[in-house]
Amino acid sequence: MLNIERINELAKKAKTVGLTDEEKEEQAKLRKEYVQSVVGNLRAQLDNTYVLDKDENKVKLTAYNNVNPVGDGKKED
Repeated sequence: MLNIERINELAKKAKTVGLTDEEKEEQAKLRKEYVQSVVGNLRAQLDNTYVLDKDENKVKLTAYNNVNPVGDGKKED
């Protein structure tokens, strides 16, 4: 379970008085867990996202990105 309050406590303490080595390890662990949680939630959301292709067919976002990558710098006419 994520403990955002503890992450914030450690961040404040790091800015004011500094952290012990144990606290630095705890902070790194908590931050890693937080990032993994955010990425997992984003992937789950994207797995359920659809777009319409040129023929207005509903296509899963991941499949759409494989066919027409975003940010390739090319404009369609």
